Amino acid sequence: MRAIRRFTVRTVLPEALAALDDLALNLRWSWHAPTRELFASIDPERWGDVHGDPVRFLGGLSPERLAELAADAEFVARLNGLADDLHRYRSEDRWYQDEAQRRVAAGEPALPSSIAYFSAEFGITAALPQYSGGLGILAGDHLKSASDLGAPIIGLGLLYGAGYFRQFLTRDGWQHETYPLLDPDNLPLTLLREGDGTPSRISLPLPGGRVLHAQIWRADVGRVPLLLLDSNVPENDDLARRVTDRLYGGTSEHRLHQELLLGMGGVKALRVHARLTGTPEPEVYHCNEGHAGFLGIERIRELIERAGLSFAAATEAVRAGTVFTTHTPVPAGIDRFGADLVAEHFGGGNELPGIGVEDVLALGRESYDGGDPAVFNMAVMGLRLAKKANGVAQLHGRVSRGMFAHLWPGFDTSEVPITSITNGVHGDTWTDPSFVRAQTEAFTPDELASGAGWYKSEGGIDNTTLWELRRQMRSRLVADARVRVRKSWLKRGASPAELGWVDGVLDPDVLTIGFARRVPTYKRLTLMLRDTDRLRRLLTDPERPVQIVVAGKSHPADEQGIRLIQKLVQFADSEDVRERIVFLPNYDIEMAQTLYPGCDVWLNNPLRPLEACGTSGMKAALNGSLNLSILDGWWDEMFDGENGWAIPTADGVDDPERRDDLESAALYDLLENTVAPRFYDRTDGLPVHWLENVRHTLATLGPKVQATRMVRDYITELYTPTAEFYRALGGGDGADRSAAPALADWKAQVHQAWPGVRVEHVESEDVHDVVKVGDRVTLKAFVALGSLRPEDVEVQVNYGRVGEDDELDEFGTAELALTDTYEGGRYQFSRAFTLAQSGPFGYAVRIVPRHPALAGATELGLVAAAS
Repeated sequence: MRAIRRFTVRTVLPEALAALDDLALNLRWSWHAPTRELFASIDPERWGDVHGDPVRFLGGLSPERLAELAADAEFVARLNGLADDLHRYRSEDRWYQDEAQRRVAAGEPALPSSIAYFSAEFGITAALPQYSGGLGILAGDHLKSASDLGAPIIGLGLLYGAGYFRQFLTRDGWQHETYPLLDPDNLPLTLLREGDGTPSRISLPLPGGRVLHAQIWRADVGRVPLLLLDSNVPENDDLARRVTDRLYGGTSEHRLHQELLLGMGGVKALRVHARLTGTPEPEVYHCNEGHAGFLGIERIRELIERAGLSFAAATEAVRAGTVFTTHTPVPAGIDRFGADLVAEHFGGGNELPGIGVEDVLALGRESYDGGDPAVFNMAVMGLRLAKKANGVAQLHGRVSRGMFAHLWPGFDTSEVPITSITNGVHGDTWTDPSFVRAQTEAFTPDELASGAGWYKSEGGIDNTTLWELRRQMRSRLVADARVRVRKSWLKRGASPAELGWVDGVLDPDVLTIGFARRVPTYKRLTLMLRDTDRLRRLLTDPERPVQIVVAGKSHPADEQGIRLIQKLVQFADSEDVRERIVFLPNYDIEMAQTLYPGCDVWLNNPLRPLEACGTSGMKAALNGSLNLSILDGWWDEMFDGENGWAIPTADGVDDPERRDDLESAALYDLLENTVAPRFYDRTDGLPVHWLENVRHTLATLGPKVQATRMVRDYITELYTPTAEFYRALGGGDGADRSAAPALADWKAQVHQAWPGVRVEHVESEDVHDVVKVGDRVTLKAFVALGSLRPEDVEVQVNYGRVGEDDELDEFGTAELALTDTYEGGRYQFSRAFTLAQSGPFGYAVRIVPRHPALAGATELGLVAAAS
């Protein structure tokens, strides 16, 4: 019989154990091993049964067991010690506070007082399944590392009633999905409530007079609050209640409603939280991918209503405080809606005061060469509403600049204002606890942070100990994989009697390769299957066998990805290899925390350059795994020849089948001739050369891949400069609101006048028949500025080597100075410079807008170049 209503009956803890609730509800336990060990000590078997979820765990403890614990003075002392430690962690000064004080003392720009971080998914722990893959895991690691640094970040997301999905396989290896409903009262969340105890609410108008209401749940990620909006409330009609039903599901309209709620509703939730807690209004709004782009519309609406600004002025103020991060290297990965659908939500009866529907559409419309004007592009809106933008690896930044160059016509691709901050991973989350303990005992804090401890000749971790630690982690993976394989086969319809072979799946002494990720086609899950005979020989080699552990989910609508999984599973089912290659269903954080440490090699073979970053290999590296990867994403910039291997790529080969054949052959060659021989080459029972590579990886790569490094980079390179712009344009309540209107007016004047701006003539003086290094050349540009003033523009020379096509390569840019004024808005600008390099040399002259409130010369997308 199906229950018509479901609710959770919470355990009442004895007063002596009240701190258990605090520990369970703060997600720091997800990366704090001593807290998890405390819970596990209460009832190890039940702790395993609930997969390390302390809220569920406490909910099932009997009153008798709680009474025993309350009477156990040693346990209560241990509990209170951990509660005190959590309090110190949440309140003490950390890196951010120290850096803020240092900046004040040095007279440097102040750090932001508060930062809002919007993301469609957050992967923090398997107990809070609000993620699908790398984007969510990155967002979770961002919050955890911000907490460790003491950064004042607030996360904004949605609470999905069924998360992403749980994956299982049919007998023939086809992926099936289930969507078990989550009970928020049984999750590590608290509901935001008003002073009278009623749940706080936000609301958004929908077409047809409908209203979308949402309540706000709060998760505490260490010292960082994460606010999650939930539309499953009685005030909503059935359709509105289902807006937050699941992650990345439903129709285009359903997705649009989710993104309106995330962006506009997220800003409203921030205001509610600030009112209830006194948290300062953010000076920076970080839009992690385009899903949250509508946050800018809500902030514009606020400024129009609250400060009386025009749409143009409010847009400038909002842009000044916004950071946008793109994670996709392919246009197909961007959310795009029909402009007519967006118009329905911002026009007619839904038009916001002071914001016309065309104002909204102009922000996301693909109004450029090659774009579709009937489409509203969320990434385009994100870029148009951001003062700073970035990709998530150096190569991805270059790819993104090319991908979005059409937004800045007339500028070189290298000048497109999208920088790079390479992703990182949260070390305490992804490093095996036993490996962490071994390092903590052997190294000083400085040696841990720098990686130098791995090069200690005395008192460190010797090769015998390191090899044994690696074997222990591999053994845990083998044991976990056997449990998961057996469970999967039973789910697929096998009987226990035919599963005796599962006890021999994998071997703790065999070279273990891991491959786990989402399964879009460009990640090439089945590249390893291009030559199955060759792969079989690798797996079953009597002297140097290889074993492979594979996991991953495909989006339910991606039938091609699901077929790739089926192909891999059907190969792994073959009796001759099934003990050497396994597919583990339902890849999630819990699985990953055993999988990454247990692998000797982490394999990644995307189609270059379509991997934005790909942080799974970083997590493996923190545990001493060596990467075997295409030079894409983060590996392109961090591979150094000693921390793993780069799979050669067939760049320039247009035939995708031929390219896959070439790159898979290169993969097999590396495994056969380099990787496996090095792993099995032993001196006194130890793979000395292999361990040198492991030690080098841990010493040099370990510090680079930390998310604390990533968050510090965001703070210094993006958040703080953005906060400066925000303050300069009157950001914050009670600030001077004249700067944003002034900038908007100036931009309007420049746009209107720009058709009359041109470079009329360029002269070079002192250029002789034979030009030598060291010669001094004077360049003069005669320009017409129309109604603009010289201070409104910058006249630039771009110079450098030229190719046979007369294109400048890796050019420099210098400003020309105003040297003469003529009638009719005409001026002379000039510059003298010394020729410092030999070879083909060329230059170009152009005019760009200039204003102290601009992030750069490209902000308006205007340029007038000499022809």
